[in-house]
Amino acid sequence: MSTSFKKKVQISVTIRNEEEPRHRSSINSLAFDKSTGRMYTAGSDSVIRIWDGTTPDDDIDDQDSERFINSLEHHCDWVNDLALCDSNYLVSASSDTTIKVWNTKQSFCMSTLRTHSDYVKSLAYAKDVGLLVSASFDKKVYLWSLENLTKLSNTNNSVTATSLPGNKNSVYSVATSSTAHVVCSGSTEKVIRIWDGRTSQKTGKLKGHTDNVKDLLVSNDENQIVSASSDGTIKVWSVGQQRCIGTIKIHSEGVWTLAANESFTEIYSGGKDCKVWRTNLRDLTSSELLLEEDRSIQKIEKVKRYNLTGMNSPVIENAAQSNDIKRDKDVGDGACETHNNISSKLVNNDITQHYFHDETSLTDYTDARKFLQAPNVPADIVIRGAPSIRTHFVLNDRRHIVTKDTENNVDVWDVLQGRKVASYGKKSMSEVTSKYYKKVFVPSWFSVDLKLGMLQIVLEEGDIFAAWVSAKEAGFSDRPPETKVNYGAIFLKSLFEEWPNSYGKNGDVRDEAESFQTYSPYKLPSYIPIILSESYGKPIFKCSINEIANDVEREFLADFLPPWASDFIERNQFPKFNKIPFILIPYVPNTGNHHTSANKTPKKERLSSTEMLQMRKVMEHVIDKIISPNEGGNSQNHHANNGQINPTNQTTIVHSANLVRTPILNPETKIELYCCDQKLDPEMDLRTVKHFIWKQGADLAIQYKILK
Repeated sequence: MSTSFKKKVQISVTIRNEEEPRHRSSINSLAFDKSTGRMYTAGSDSVIRIWDGTTPDDDIDDQDSERFINSLEHHCDWVNDLALCDSNYLVSASSDTTIKVWNTKQSFCMSTLRTHSDYVKSLAYAKDVGLLVSASFDKKVYLWSLENLTKLSNTNNSVTATSLPGNKNSVYSVATSSTAHVVCSGSTEKVIRIWDGRTSQKTGKLKGHTDNVKDLLVSNDENQIVSASSDGTIKVWSVGQQRCIGTIKIHSEGVWTLAANESFTEIYSGGKDCKVWRTNLRDLTSSELLLEEDRSIQKIEKVKRYNLTGMNSPVIENAAQSNDIKRDKDVGDGACETHNNISSKLVNNDITQHYFHDETSLTDYTDARKFLQAPNVPADIVIRGAPSIRTHFVLNDRRHIVTKDTENNVDVWDVLQGRKVASYGKKSMSEVTSKYYKKVFVPSWFSVDLKLGMLQIVLEEGDIFAAWVSAKEAGFSDRPPETKVNYGAIFLKSLFEEWPNSYGKNGDVRDEAESFQTYSPYKLPSYIPIILSESYGKPIFKCSINEIANDVEREFLADFLPPWASDFIERNQFPKFNKIPFILIPYVPNTGNHHTSANKTPKKERLSSTEMLQMRKVMEHVIDKIISPNEGGNSQNHHANNGQINPTNQTTIVHSANLVRTPILNPETKIELYCCDQKLDPEMDLRTVKHFIWKQGADLAIQYKILK
């Protein structure tokens, strides 16, 4: 692996619970296995979950323990679509640019495909010929042999995909007939492209939508395509005639998802307007409003409920644009005729006449059906999601984070411990942040990403080792207060503590001081996921802390761990302290920045020290080196007579360990320090004074005042 590639790698860590049985963000896709009664759901929290999809809620006491079966967690970003293939395999598409093939019987990832270079948005499966179709924002549509995908292994990791050419924009949707004779895609180009999947030849392009084509269906006889668009319409197309044969306008906003019954005589549609409609394809004027949610509908799956008696009753499963999943009973076959009478009456009223009068095509069906109320039939299965984090604030100690979730709960997290440390319920974020506020400046050493609905800590080369703090500030009370620790180093050390190659595993620590710079009394939870990815987001590798010592994970880390991380983890090499130059001058009140007085230019001592140097140490330095170097007195004349102030053109490098030979007790009783006429607390460090008080580009000026 080239060094230039390694330099672009970042490390992400997701702080979460060990078990996450509920979705933390919106549901993007559903798949139902009729042979097992299992339901698979994929969401924006990167996790695929498996559920008991047949037992009604009335027969279940605990959703998390009884409804939830398992989770599949190899993806690093949103999971956008699922394709269930012959009950034995599940294929998933993700915004992490990968496609994964899963063994549904044993719930493990069999292979990962990295052919796409951008978000993989849609999948379709041609069951009669075993071909999988994938579509991506990289403008590519690929055909894959499922048989070949299931044979991939560490030694047999080569696979060939067939590209279907022609797309010029990001592809959002794809569909195929069971034989792959008709494969179609929809994109932001607002057209539908058609291929013969057996020959990979283009066979048509359908125009008519005025916005993104979000979902597609191909009829069982391969003669029709049904499309849903963000323009708010559903269109029915003749494949043979290459034209639109009907437009359905029942949704008031964009249509995002479609499903059909097994005979392809009815379609179900949902979208941004939060409604689910059923339309009879034999009579496009016959539509019924089935459901109305409080969130946009992301996905509909039309299935039949399996039960022990062997009876089948139609149901609809839907995922709203939230983290809830519902199964609602359909009103059943034949209901279209009953509701068609209602629709016919509505068609003949004034408002319906107005809609038809405005249309120019007899095949455009828009009427007052969109104003119908959904039947008040409660869902028999509701799987509630967990709250997702939507807002965060990193406290200025650069260790704690205050978050607010979708239920308005405010929590506090400790990054070094990798866990939640306090919960404040519905309190305001500002109230909680003010409670934790400290007047201290610590450089940022990580960034935060909330795209998964959970707290994700992102570590990058430029910032990771920026935060040096005193042991006291870090809460390590068993160490001398002048001892310095590095937050980023502590965090990395904890992450890779179990890796056999990590520094110190073989007793190679040189001294106690070196060890303590990276020592942490906290142990990160072993289940926390670690993700290596390229700087623009494409994932390279994912594992949990407790998997690091495994042979496969160890080999991957050896190949892909970036040099800035491996240099520290393996050899304890990281950048030294940053230094801040500053000037010490006698206190002269009311002189602005205090560089001059009315009578004369005060003598200056120009110094440089680590940015974490505390004002207490500066006080000790003034007492020991300036005021009374021989006897520790407090006479200002004494330091002048002894000429201890360095010339202005010289700089002394001051180290916290040797500022004074022996500590001076309670120096604040003998001297005060000021900056910009503000008295400085002995516990303040140089960078805090410079950031909060000095706020200038010139060298920091600190005044000392001897107490009489």
